[in-house]
Amino acid sequence: MATNAVSGGSPESPERENGPETTAAADDRRTHLHEGPVEEERLADGPPEPLTAPPQPEYPVREDAPASNGDTPPAIGASSEDDAAPPVDVDTPQTAAVAGRSQAASEVGSRPDAEHRPGDARAAAAEDRPGTPVPTRARPVAARGDGELASATPARDAAPRTQPDKAPSAATSRPAVDHATVTLNTRTLATGRAATPADRTADASRRPVPSWARPEGDDQPIRALVVPKALDTPTTNFAHPATAPAAAPRPFEPVFAGSPQAADSAEAPLSQLTDAPGPAETSRRSAGRRVKVWTPVLLLLAGAVAGSQLLRPLPDPRIIAADRTHTVEGRLAVPWPEEGQGAVRIPGSGTISTFGIQRPVPIASVAKIMTAYVVLKDHPLSKGEAGPTVTVDARAVAEGRSENESRIAELTEGSTYSQLDMLKMLMIPSGNNTARLLARWSTGSGSEAPFVERMNAAARELGMKDTTYTDPSGLDAGTVSTAADQLKLAEAVMKDDVFRSVVALPDAEIENLSQRLINNNTLLSAPELSIRGIKTGSSTPAGGALVWAGYKTVGNETPLILGALLEQRADGPDLNAARSLALVLANSKKVIESVRGALTSATVVRKGDTVGHVDDGLGGRTPLVAGADLKVAATPGQTLRLTLATSGGTGVKTPVPRMAAAGAEVGVLTAGEGAGARSVTVVAAEELTEPSIGTRLTRVG
Repeated sequence: MATNAVSGGSPESPERENGPETTAAADDRRTHLHEGPVEEERLADGPPEPLTAPPQPEYPVREDAPASNGDTPPAIGASSEDDAAPPVDVDTPQTAAVAGRSQAASEVGSRPDAEHRPGDARAAAAEDRPGTPVPTRARPVAARGDGELASATPARDAAPRTQPDKAPSAATSRPAVDHATVTLNTRTLATGRAATPADRTADASRRPVPSWARPEGDDQPIRALVVPKALDTPTTNFAHPATAPAAAPRPFEPVFAGSPQAADSAEAPLSQLTDAPGPAETSRRSAGRRVKVWTPVLLLLAGAVAGSQLLRPLPDPRIIAADRTHTVEGRLAVPWPEEGQGAVRIPGSGTISTFGIQRPVPIASVAKIMTAYVVLKDHPLSKGEAGPTVTVDARAVAEGRSENESRIAELTEGSTYSQLDMLKMLMIPSGNNTARLLARWSTGSGSEAPFVERMNAAARELGMKDTTYTDPSGLDAGTVSTAADQLKLAEAVMKDDVFRSVVALPDAEIENLSQRLINNNTLLSAPELSIRGIKTGSSTPAGGALVWAGYKTVGNETPLILGALLEQRADGPDLNAARSLALVLANSKKVIESVRGALTSATVVRKGDTVGHVDDGLGGRTPLVAGADLKVAATPGQTLRLTLATSGGTGVKTPVPRMAAAGAEVGVLTAGEGAGARSVTVVAAEELTEPSIGTRLTRVG
């Protein structure tokens, strides 16, 4: 049988437009909201008896309850202007406190979809106190004893029903309640007394059977269910329509697990979950929170940085000299000639003076110094040893007949001479044919070219950058060099005992030669000069040239003095440069006399003078002082090179110590350069220690 949805009217009343929802719609909404079956109730036989509501206390009205916008569906038992049905009883929080509350509570518990929730117990306890509104969460709609629907809709969301053409009054209209209430099925008797248990029993007999309990085909009329709206649905305050009421404190509303309110509360800030508001955010509070958060992080980072700094390897300490050079007091004016180039040097002390432009020029027989150096290097001799024999070939005999060069004319083919005798023929009378014979013999070839290559290689080893050799005798004009380069060679070759003994001879006698060998270096015969070599040279391209070596005792030492003078040319005709040779000897004597007279033992540093420091690589410095006086043979105005380095006491360099006691030997200070340089030990002026922990922690590099 078709049913009409009614609200507070008779079963025959047609469905009102914009009225309560149909049973199907209510079923859908209740299933969505309460996850339980929808109860369908049949109307009781006959219209309900009119009830008279007892006086109700007024509840405070919330300021935040907005006026009805007309879209709110009327609550059960309410009517609108469009509804012409007779008035019915109105459920109020006060009527929920009478005898019908126990019956409604039992009905809620007996429903198939009912669940035991903590809020139900509190609601039941509140119902035992008449006139007390019961706060509770939204519950499923329960059947009322008089055939109407009991609603769990909060009272604040229910709009009071009014009669048509009748203004609302205080007796029929009441303010919205600020909390949810349970509307129980109660009836006020016409006499004004409260319903008794007997009355409730009679009502129960007239209660319609739910749809799920009715047999199929039952066509009794049913009432459409109106699902209560959410608690935040705005209501219309008919009691005070003119002015907005003052805001009232919101009573506590319990929130149960699994409810939408509980889900919202889980994400709410602390200030919304507690009665007291959260503390106001201030700059001081923010700063304190940042300090609490960042302090452990900063401490951890500081510990990591400190650990890495302490574990980093320390840099190697270095010794740094206070000065790199030292200039001897005074000034020496060497009497150099007006033309040519020259240089004077003391091995170990350094260069005393230079003269002219050091550019490569022909050097004539001075080239034989390199020839002797290479022969002795390839075929070394010990002092007093004659060495292997050299056989004269036909080429050497033929070259001995040349008229325009120095030569040994008495050589015969097949004759033999010792290596020492051949060196004397080379260096004393300066035989060109002897130089070429030694070159072929030294390399074992029939050409001098391989030997010339050996001469140039030796020059490069000695650092003679401006020297080029094209023949072993120097007769070729392509053999060129400088005065400074020739002193490098002279210093190296004068270390050989056999060479020194040969070049120091003013003359010599050779077996199988009828003529005595005479040295062209006449300075060897001047005892006041103490000249001990080395080699003269003369030719038209080269003019006169001389490389000399002398000695002078100064203090406790007798240093070697080396000098070279090139490009000395005499005026007028000069056959075979004989006059130029005499000129170079005369000019060299003046230079030698001047240098010997000025040579002295110069004090470079005195004991206790600060000569440098030890740098630990992290800013720490320990001063170093000389352990004794350092004296060097030098001339006034001469610049000496200073070198500060470590030494193990035997000339072997060792690492700089990290720790040492005050006065401990740390290194050596050397004045000059080369094998003849003078040195003195240096000691720590104070205790030498490793960098401190603070220094290691604050290191940057």
